[in-house]
Formats: sequence, structure tokens, C-alpha cells
Amino acid sequence: MTDPAITVIVPGLDVAPYVPAALDSLRNQTRGDWRAILIDDGSTDQTGHLFERAAARDERFRALRLPRTRGLGAARNAGLQLVTTPFVGFLDADDEFTPSALERMIGTLEHTGSDFVIGAYTRLRPQPDGTYLDGPVQPWVAAATSPERHRVTLDEHPAATGSIVAWAKVSRARVWDELRFPEGRLYEDQVVAQRMLVSASVFDTIPDVVVRWRMRPDGSSITQRESELGVLRDCLEAMSEGLDVLRGHSEARQARVDLIKEMDVPRLRTIADSHPDLRYREALDAFEGRLDGGRDS
Repeated sequence: MTDPAITVIVPGLDVAPYVPAALDSLRNQTRGDWRAILIDDGSTDQTGHLFERAAARDERFRALRLPRTRGLGAARNAGLQLVTTPFVGFLDADDEFTPSALERMIGTLEHTGSDFVIGAYTRLRPQPDGTYLDGPVQPWVAAATSPERHRVTLDEHPAATGSIVAWAKVSRARVWDELRFPEGRLYEDQVVAQRMLVSASVFDTIPDVVVRWRMRPDGSSITQRESELGVLRDCLEAMSEGLDVLRGHSEARQARVDLIKEMDVPRLRTIADSHPDLRYREALDAFEGRLDGGRDS
């Protein structure tokens, strides 16, 4: 077997209905020199069983079961401890890679020598008949990834701050030498995404769709639970910390502020206006105040 070029870290919690499609999207990659660490984050359904069965049938998969649910941050960190390959990527176990995702991202980094590459993604939305409809690349994703750019810096491409997900990227393993995800909270990838941009010597962007991000029909995705006060607080904290990381990069920070005002605040304000818990509106009001009053230094 050829030595793998990349480790793909695949965390999952109670996502058994979607695991087969996620793993098939790895098996169907046009570049096959990968290994995947499948991390069951204390599931109560068949997620762990499906991971173990995949590992038993294909040596490129390795299954790891956490004894209790610790969250995406901790699950990804557990996977990072096991990386021995030159490159690292992430895929949530309810999402899917496009067939040439790894070939395109790894190939770009092999050509440019950059620290990491950011690709585009789309949203899979459930339909009444049980199928999923793949949506378009959203404007903020396109702004971050198109046109293709090689060896750019954050100051040269401030719109890259709109890519706030862990997946849809491949990085050199050294990027993670001193970088880990926050644990014990949601939206853990947002601040990490900004730290990657700030610490990178240079990075690449490609307009290719590399991940299809699934919206679950049962509404259990984190972004579908924003009416919960705890979810809101984690969301606001993540955005605030991400902006703090960007201080010293005025154009990048302003690009992120502008996007939050355009995309996040109106959506959350709609929820707040009819929310029965006044603390929800108060938390959002306080965040907006800091957003309007904050200035780069």
C-alpha cells in the first residue's frame, strides 16, 4: 500500500443514517492515498458500529470510540493526536466530499507549497420525498474561494475570513503543531479558522466545490438550533473570539464584521424578536453593541 498523503479526521455523533454516504465519498475519491480516522463521539445509535465495520473492511479507515460525548472540538483533537501524514483534512460524518476534492486540494498544495488551501462548499437540503437537493455556492463562500489564488496572505485576501468551517480545507500537518480546537462548546471551528489565516505564511484558495454540507431533516444540526439560548451564546462567543484574533489585520477584521452584520445578525435578530426568553435578545443586543463599538488596534 502506498504511504498515505493525508489523514482525514471524521467525527460523528448519532449520525448513522448519513455515515454510509460520507464514507462512500471517501472511497470514491479520485486520489486514493488517504487514511481516515473515524471518531465516534459517544453515539447511542449505530454510528460507532458503522465506523468499526468500515475499518474492518478497508485498512485506510481507523475507528476510534470516545467513552462519552465530548463534542466536535475534542473529537477532532483526538484525531489530530494520531496524524502521521504530511497533510490533514476534516469531514463531518454527515457531510460528503466531492469525488475530486482530495486530489484537487492536495495537488494544489503540492504545487504551491502553501500552508493550507480553502475550497468551496454547498448545502444539501432535505426534500419532502426524502432526497437532498444540492444548493449553489453562497456569495460569501465564493468571495472567499474564487477566483483561484496561490500563495496569498490574509492582508492580500481579507475575504478569506468568510470561510469559518474546519472542513473544505486541507492543510500541512505542521499547521496543527500548536493549534487545537476549543473543547466543550459549539462553533468550535470559527476561531480556529481565523487563527489559521493569521498564522499562515501563505495560503491558497480554489473555487471548486469540495464538500457538500448536509442540513438534517430532523433539525438537529447546530445551525438549525440557533433558537436555543446556549447555542446562541456559543455562536456569539465564537464570532467575538474570531474578531479578536483578527485584530492587527484591519481589512480582514472589517470584512468579517461586515459579513456578520449582513448574514448573522439579521437571522438571529429575527429569532430574538419573537423569543420568549428576554436573555436571548439581551445577549444579541450586547453583541451588536460590541460589534458597532469595536475598532481594530
